[in-house]
Amino acid sequence: MELGLYTFGDVGADPATGRRVGPAERLRNLVEEIVLADQAGLDVFGLGEHHRPDYAVSAPAVALAAAATQTKRILLTSAVTVLSSDDPIRVFQQFATLDNLSEGRAEIMAGRGSFIESFPLFGYDLDDYDTLFAEKLQLLMQLNESEQVSWPGGKHTPPITDRGVYPRPYQEKLPIWIAVGGTPQSLARAGVLNLPLALAIIGGEPARFAPLFDLYRQAAQRAGHDPATLKTSINVHGFVADTTQEAADTFYAPQADVMNRIGRERG
Repeated sequence: MELGLYTFGDVGADPATGRRVGPAERLRNLVEEIVLADQAGLDVFGLGEHHRPDYAVSAPAVALAAAATQTKRILLTSAVTVLSSDDPIRVFQQFATLDNLSEGRAEIMAGRGSFIESFPLFGYDLDDYDTLFAEKLQLLMQLNESEQVSWPGGKHTPPITDRGVYPRPYQEKLPIWIAVGGTPQSLARAGVLNLPLALAIIGGEPARFAPLFDLYRQAAQRAGHDPATLKTSINVHGFVADTTQEAADTFYAPQADVMNRIGRERG
């Protein structure tokens, strides 16, 4: 079992004190947090990609690279990379660069994203939400398999004819996880592709999500893969303090502010 932390790099005003934390301070703090997590013996640290004013991390690989040479053993991953609105070649190159800087500690969590700001920002149609991800994921996987790439192209990606993509990772291959929020089709896709699964649990008891892992393993087995070899993870909200009451007192106000704000946005 591995234990780690992930964050989106929240910025803004503390609802209790009113003090504002801007992106420059938050990003510096992030690097310190990753270094401390490494020193404390945690296994992985993940940064989520967002394109909103309330989060500082729009380029996870860049922020993780700032900590790569200051850490020794902790895995460094996106949580997630919004692959649907990105270029798979650039994603691969950025994380291969991170992998070389960290001497083999980079991973990618690829997902469709729970926010939609990146789609109009980069000129994509939300009607293509699923097909964008499916096509770009296939290209990303092919880039990971071979130094020389030929790709027929598709609706969302241009053709590639026997081109090398560099740098290659420090590892033989980059670990690519599929990050999902509970959509059955996404779980089945991860199983069919024999890719590790990261399930984000936004709310509710983790035990309620066990059937989703069963669906994932069943899809893998039907596709001819061994379910026993599949890696899985859960990502949940959490806060650690010396006592339960101290954790609740510290965490509740800012967390409630975030969830209420997002709830109002989404109606």
